[in-house]
Amino acid sequence: MRSLEQVLADGIRDIPDYPQPGVVFKDITPLLADHTGFTQVVEALAAAGTDDDGNPVVDKVVGIEARGFILAAPVALALGAGFVPVRKKGKLPAATYEESYALEYGEATIEVHQDAFAPGDRVLVIDDVLATGGTVEACLRLIRRCGAEVAGTAVLLELSFLPGRKRLEGETLTSLLTV
Repeated sequence: MRSLEQVLADGIRDIPDYPQPGVVFKDITPLLADHTGFTQVVEALAAAGTDDDGNPVVDKVVGIEARGFILAAPVALALGAGFVPVRKKGKLPAATYEESYALEYGEATIEVHQDAFAPGDRVLVIDDVLATGGTVEACLRLIRRCGAEVAGTAVLLELSFLPGRKRLEGETLTSLLTV
């Protein structure tokens, strides 16, 4: 069996100048197409929602739109937890809470249903890439606003040359690969 490090190295490819010149996009579609590798990644991300004995310690798993959905849904199943989507503004049909955050060139807003969590729910946040940390930080504010507790955040890939980890100082953060 390949190590997790090898699975990630084999499954994440760089796409230069996408979506704009100067950006190197981290494409995870080869990883998603590899059943064995994808399974290893889901198991590794799910471990962030367990105690030292491997028992689940979360009630809900949040996936941040859009690639976070792909990773978070199977993690929720692996943990026996519910799945909650955090979406871009205007995509959820019922009453929502929203949080805005700064982007490099402007602002974005994410939302969650107001009834997505029960008070005291323990929540694991899953996303694909931690870059500046703005999206995850806004997501954590949403969860807490709903009366739930953030048990931790797990990401597939962390871009160490950006300030995401520093922005989430004091939070429990798991990254499967740091570049």
